[in-house]
Amino acid sequence: MSIKTTEAKLYYTLYDFFEAEGFQLLMQKKQFRKSTTTGFTNIIFSVSEYDDEAWVEVHIGCRNHQIEQMAQQFIPSLPIDFREDANTLIISTGRYNDVKYFRYKIQNDDDLKNTCDAIMDFMNLSGWTFFKSVTKVADIDRILNSQPHKPSKYLYNQEDRCFKGLIAAKLNHNPHFDRLIEIYQVYLQKQVRDEIELHNYQKLVSFLQYYNDN
Repeated sequence: MSIKTTEAKLYYTLYDFFEAEGFQLLMQKKQFRKSTTTGFTNIIFSVSEYDDEAWVEVHIGCRNHQIEQMAQQFIPSLPIDFREDANTLIISTGRYNDVKYFRYKIQNDDDLKNTCDAIMDFMNLSGWTFFKSVTKVADIDRILNSQPHKPSKYLYNQEDRCFKGLIAAKLNHNPHFDRLIEIYQVYLQKQVRDEIELHNYQKLVSFLQYYNDN
């Protein structure tokens, strides 16, 4: 098998499976995506191809437009070209199952079939349920803010978690909103060396304290 075609074969093999669930292949963005009333859900593929093998990491995630549009006013590090595609939550299938550094190895067509079967099994066992559980602001609030003192495995950047978690809490009228402000501020003060990020967090807090979504 030509490894240069591994990624294309992967999408081709999985196409009917995801299309049946309403997902569209966006090959240039390396994902299958489905629009929702609040944003989208997606399955993203990271494929590293070498001379005689390929390694595949799979991520599942979601975007909440309201949270992202607000967060990106205060998290300016994301390139403008990627802002419309930014995920609010994202997690690898390995991390979802608490398996560190998990990737699929493909060296031949049998490996390709086994990888696609494993991806489909994951979606049937966990993936579709996850997508159903992240369709509302309340879901994002629960996932990011239920254990605010612990790192969230649903975002790789924990500084972004502070911003997005606080926004979700405000939009969901979380009764612990003021406590979350303090928890995330203490975290950022300990972890962030860039004063600009701390300043942006303070600007977000001031904005949210006077924000009314009615």
